[in-house]
Amino acid sequence: MKILVTGSTGLVGSALLPLLSKRGEQVFRLVRTSSPANKNEISWDPESQKMDLKALEGMEAVVHLAGENIASGRWTEEKKTKIRKSRVQGTSFLAGALAQLSMPPKVFVTASAVGYYGNRASEILNERSSSGEGFLAEVCREWEEAALPATQKGIRVVHLRFGMILTPSGGALAKMLPPFKMGAGGYLGKGTQYMSWVSIDDVVHIVAHVIKKETLQGPVNVVSPHPVTNKDFTKILGRVLSRPTLFPMPEAVIKLAFGEMAKELLLASTRVEPAALAASGYSFQHPDLELALRSLLGK
Repeated sequence: MKILVTGSTGLVGSALLPLLSKRGEQVFRLVRTSSPANKNEISWDPESQKMDLKALEGMEAVVHLAGENIASGRWTEEKKTKIRKSRVQGTSFLAGALAQLSMPPKVFVTASAVGYYGNRASEILNERSSSGEGFLAEVCREWEEAALPATQKGIRVVHLRFGMILTPSGGALAKMLPPFKMGAGGYLGKGTQYMSWVSIDDVVHIVAHVIKKETLQGPVNVVSPHPVTNKDFTKILGRVLSRPTLFPMPEAVIKLAFGEMAKELLLASTRVEPAALAASGYSFQHPDLELALRSLLGK
């Protein structure tokens, strides 16, 4: 199968490409350079709306993972604009391009996030749950709506609503490890907020599963079936690392340090279940947090 991937050097993309190649898929990368390094790279520029449509003809699947990192740096108005624009504009441009093809792909898999649901305390959420409030919820709604041209073309569109992706290579876990290894880890705020997490191993296998599973379309929650509270996550990570977790960070300090990002990322509670994946027959490699962490960290 000919599969085109954007964001191929990111957290998910860098782990996904080796899996797809190992499975014998022919993988192409959509890259932001005017001089592609080889025949498997295709240049695009979503900001100036430039791309060689002929190079997209015959792609059987497109996986769109590109977007500004939401967890790097404080959310200034400029940063928020970049986050929104990179997701909405990029998705809209790519979906529109696919809709113009004479041989469009069978499936367009595009990233989204559980931020779609907003801060919902202990409410159990699935793909049928309504969208929430706040900046991330707004971005996720617009992000998913931007793929409409592909849907109207008759392409099967899947929105991967990622939870917190666990990998020591980057993201939240990589940032947690240094203080936790020094015995300075602790829960955030009250620690009662739910964290919907998923291991990077499951993420890449879920993407591969979604590409092949023709019954899956629309939103798909990419999370473990067992979300945990921040306090429980902290205890489990400390136990895996054999380190104490005695230094909770007060909510006021978190908000002072991280601003709006603290409210929507660090202190928000999203208790999400992977209902669509369960119905499709996907079997998780790491449904349990402690076993997932031990596998990821070699413990």
